[in-house]
Amino acid sequence: MRTQSSATAPTRIAVSGPTKASAGTLQAALGVIAFSLTFPATAWGLEGFGPWSLVAVRSVLAALIAGGCLLALRVPLPARSHWPGLAVVAAGVVVGFPLLTTLALQTSTTAHAAVVVGLLPLTTALLSALRVGTRPSRTFWTAALAGATAVVAFTVQQSGGALTSADLYLFAALLVCAAGYTEGGRLARVMPGWQVVGWALVLCLPLTVPATALALTYEPVRLTAHSVTGVLWVAAGSQFLGLVVWYRGMAAIGIPKASQLQLAQPLLTLVWSVLLLGEHLTVAAPLTAAAVLVCIAVTQRARG
Repeated sequence: MRTQSSATAPTRIAVSGPTKASAGTLQAALGVIAFSLTFPATAWGLEGFGPWSLVAVRSVLAALIAGGCLLALRVPLPARSHWPGLAVVAAGVVVGFPLLTTLALQTSTTAHAAVVVGLLPLTTALLSALRVGTRPSRTFWTAALAGATAVVAFTVQQSGGALTSADLYLFAALLVCAAGYTEGGRLARVMPGWQVVGWALVLCLPLTVPATALALTYEPVRLTAHSVTGVLWVAAGSQFLGLVVWYRGMAAIGIPKASQLQLAQPLLTLVWSVLLLGEHLTVAAPLTAAAVLVCIAVTQRARG
């Protein structure tokens, strides 16, 4: 395969500002809807797969979809300078976040996980600010600290006075996913968003293929309608299509504005947890999610 460079990149048709912004907003919103279904779909998948098998199988299936698209369209290899960023996307979004959240969901409800991961837009905005060297205002830091405090208080209260292993998995997932989102959003400005996702997935194949074979050997699989639907959704919907439209949206409207749309994700996941899984919400869950939403809205406004 030849290497893609700025000299050989395909010419793009110019799109007017408002039209581009509207399309970017729609794409980012579709990504949020896809992501909001990830935890319920993972819970379904865990009904028939072990955690390691579920993560490995979803990554391989998503990579096969992405690789097929890359081959069919004869997409050239990314420039060498893009590979470190793609490695960060792969480590954070393809492997790290799915694995850590799946391990957490073995003992945590999807509603609880949704509230904790509700800090993702704030974490992404923070890493984005550090990545580009900007200095957030005092208002930003105050709101960020308030949001983090609300989530920590919620997790401690829900866990009986101490953080559980599931909470630690979720907080680690926040960091690695935010790093992947930040690098992916940056790369999506210089190459199509779906190619960012596609190459990150393909980059992981030497790891995910043997991991799949090993995990399926040691973890029993029970195929049911729920487990199959869950795996297919997290592979095709969350891991590929959702990320494609999300990165395209971030590239069009910017990481901060896209993060504003992600404010709705925890609340949507709470709704899905009730409708699809029959979970019963505590009063603290929607209240904490709403508090985090307000804090993140303030951080976004503080950043202009």
